Amino acid sequence: MFIMYPELQHLVDSLATALSRPATVEDRRQRLVVYSRHSELPDAVRRASILQRHVSAEVLAWLGRFELAKARHPVRIPGNVSLGMLPRVCVPIRHHDLLLGYVWLIESDKSMSSEEMTLAETATQDFALALYREVLFGELASHRETEAIRNLLLCGSDVQADAARALIDGGHFDPSLGVVVLVARPVLTPDTEPDDRVWLALERALVNTRHRLPARHAVHLVSHSDGVLLFGTEGEADELTVNRWASQFDHALQTALAGLEQVSSSLIGVGQPRPELAQARGSYLEADQAARIAASMPDVTRIARWSQLGIYRVLAQLLSQDPGELVLHPGLERLFTNPEALPLLQTLETYLDLSGNARATSERLKLHRTSLYYRIQRFEHLADANLKDGNERLCLHLGLKIARFTGRYRPVG
Repeated sequence: MFIMYPELQHLVDSLATALSRPATVEDRRQRLVVYSRHSELPDAVRRASILQRHVSAEVLAWLGRFELAKARHPVRIPGNVSLGMLPRVCVPIRHHDLLLGYVWLIESDKSMSSEEMTLAETATQDFALALYREVLFGELASHRETEAIRNLLLCGSDVQADAARALIDGGHFDPSLGVVVLVARPVLTPDTEPDDRVWLALERALVNTRHRLPARHAVHLVSHSDGVLLFGTEGEADELTVNRWASQFDHALQTALAGLEQVSSSLIGVGQPRPELAQARGSYLEADQAARIAASMPDVTRIARWSQLGIYRVLAQLLSQDPGELVLHPGLERLFTNPEALPLLQTLETYLDLSGNARATSERLKLHRTSLYYRIQRFEHLADANLKDGNERLCLHLGLKIARFTGRYRPVG
């Protein structure tokens, strides 16, 4: 639900009338707060801002060039044809030195005069007081909700019950519902770190998905590295319902992350349903682990359901304590440290994945059958292993999967 801010609405309408041009106000994270009356939506960016409550990652990247968060005075932003964006003026809203948001004015027909720029800048003093009062109050309420969700997911059972009660009493979640937890995790390109744009993209995907659900059916939590959605289920949570909302969330996530150069893909882990909100931590731990497994195992789908992870689910639980000292197989350990052995390891893993079917392995790897047999024999020699021994095959196969999961073995491609 979009929150109304009466004082801010009056101020933005007054400024738009004085300047004879429509205006919008965003918070410091560039999320729409209020907007004046528009006879028409002048460009695609303003249209997205009003209709979808946010703009794309590409637009945020373009605006990031102008370091608006550091601005003390109005900043002129040139148009960008590829983004469907007309020239506009951004006026920072500050309370003393604290950045609270921005006023946006489009220069579609003519540029603003210096007098108009001064008028807009002066008006931000009133905007600052209103934002400080109204938005800060909303952020305090949001902080209480966020704190309750953190306690629900991360603390002990006694605290979890109190946190669930706080969310229910605060009108955020229907007490008659069960709960399923989804964890979304962006996959970053090498040598990059998540920034505010990733945080905003996660927030938008979560909010968009949450708004599609009925009232009091969902809450969410976001950090720079992942986003968590808790959604309510009525009665027995059937697989089709869970899959549908996981797909909706995935679509929102893909849309929100599009254009962020530091994000190569994204993953969603899906926990098992729980009968009441106070038990959400169990579903969260499963969803978090499913997302971790999906990041380590390329044969796991982008939407990874805990219930469908098979042997990986078992490995995750076995390795949840301290897998670092685990000795997998003496021969494997030697080859893990030898970069030249990587093709042999990848060949062996595929061969074992396909139950020792040489024809299927050759086709999967696009490898001649003779070359396949050579690699298998070469591996047996270097690892001092015997693939005719069923127990040793099991040990090697399990060792490769554990090594993937713990990062000791990282195949290419």
